[in-house]
Amino acid sequence: MGKQFYVKVGGEYACFTDPNLKVERVSYPVMTPSAARGVLEAIFWKPAFRWEIRTIKVLKPIKTLSMMRNEIKDRQQNNPIVIEEAKQRQQRISMVLKNVEYVIAAEMRLVWKNKDFKGYSAQFERRLTRGAYHHTPYLGTREFAAWFEPATGDEKPETVIDKQYLGVMFFDTAYVKSDDRSDMRFLRHSQPVEQEHKPPIETRGYPHYLFFPAHIENNSVVVPATKYQELYQLEGKDV
Repeated sequence: MGKQFYVKVGGEYACFTDPNLKVERVSYPVMTPSAARGVLEAIFWKPAFRWEIRTIKVLKPIKTLSMMRNEIKDRQQNNPIVIEEAKQRQQRISMVLKNVEYVIAAEMRLVWKNKDFKGYSAQFERRLTRGAYHHTPYLGTREFAAWFEPATGDEKPETVIDKQYLGVMFFDTAYVKSDDRSDMRFLRHSQPVEQEHKPPIETRGYPHYLFFPAHIENNSVVVPATKYQELYQLEGKDV
């Protein structure tokens, strides 16, 4: 597609954690590509395309804060969880970020062929300008709601951050279809054939976490495009 979209996003608190850490919540110092994709999908998403994050620019100084939060022990299933009866409440310490602000640069990558990219692009730009969204965007966890607005990509940061190594950062999750290993169920959308729209199919498989060595150079984290090719190969998509 080649066209980049710029979205300015921020909030009072944020927590971008490593999915391998199950006990204490310790945030990465910068928004992850997966979290950036989640913000864009909250604004506008269709199964015909996927958001590919190119850069994440840090506009505010990186500040951390330690807080205690109440969480539940188990995941929500078909039946509701009654916290008081099941003794599900747990108190955990979280290391979160405070007063964050970023500019996300991203592209739309069509997953379904012969679809109208210009139409999707126009829809997203209208929703971005109006401040419309499908569900409330958040910064890592749902209790940390995010605001957003259009950006140009030329926004100047408050503090210069250059040549800082962030370590191995979480990139995104590939949902791999597998009959041998069925850790979870997820939905797969198939491309319509001759205007015939089929409902999404429930598929069994497992999540595969992808990581990359992250650096901040001139206040920006550059996301390697090769990671998306790896993700598409794992999911069996020809993009």
